Amino acid sequence: MNKFYGTGVAMVTPFQADGQIDFEGLKNLIEHLIDGGVQYLVSLGTTGESATLNASERKQVWEFTAKIVNKRVTLVAGIGGNNTHEVVEQVKEFDVADYDAILSSSPHYNKPTQEGIYQHYKAIAQATPLPIILYNVPSRTGSTVSAATTVRLARDFKNIIGIKEASGNFDLFNQLMRDKPEEFLVISGDDPVTLPMMALGAVGVISVIGNALPKPLSVMVQLLLNNDYKAAQKIHSSLIEFTRLMFVEGNPAGAKCSLKHLSVCGDHLRLPLVPVSAATEELIIQETKKF
Repeated sequence: MNKFYGTGVAMVTPFQADGQIDFEGLKNLIEHLIDGGVQYLVSLGTTGESATLNASERKQVWEFTAKIVNKRVTLVAGIGGNNTHEVVEQVKEFDVADYDAILSSSPHYNKPTQEGIYQHYKAIAQATPLPIILYNVPSRTGSTVSAATTVRLARDFKNIIGIKEASGNFDLFNQLMRDKPEEFLVISGDDPVTLPMMALGAVGVISVIGNALPKPLSVMVQLLLNNDYKAAQKIHSSLIEFTRLMFVEGNPAGAKCSLKHLSVCGDHLRLPLVPVSAATEELIIQETKKF
């Protein structure tokens, strides 16, 4: 369980100008993140533009990532969707050898009931031996995984070990922290509120901004795990404007812009996503230089 304490990064997927996967850029990114002191990497979460990759491409990215990481840090695979049968088939076919867990977002667009969400995750949990991290992100899915549903899943399935919580709803978060099994992990899924979430018991973050700035983020999260909130607050404050700019024109456009100016990889995205505007790019460059 300690594998998922600390800083995780939901990696972007670098692309070439023609839209093909940039594997050299992906290698550079992995080394950048490991050198930055992160505890684990999430390959092909929503930040990785997984919705725009086909099955063959996803397999290539997962295999390449595992090869480059070579057991140096914990690895998590993002496998989710709103067709439960299809997600279950992907999970069954997934090569679990080099991965430590699966991160799976709640079904988007369909807006299932809480019972539907429960049954969706039940089917996934029964299809894989890997630990599962739930992902609650209502801003993208259109529905919320309630605290009660999360607790029910945590109690019913031993391989559902945690949740990436990105609802921004502290009433839900408070209920979850009060009622969850002791060993169940709550992980911040929203960079701006990592500090207050960890103050209330979250064990770390699965971050977007960590793509560009893994080192200061990792230091801040470790300080929080050590209960040194005063020192962590200073780093948190220094990251506020950078974090805002990462999302002002959508994710992962902001992160890719910063990574381009750090010479890690390019800023190409797949439609319907596009790079940030020239005005936002200039602001991101200025903030990136500060670090």
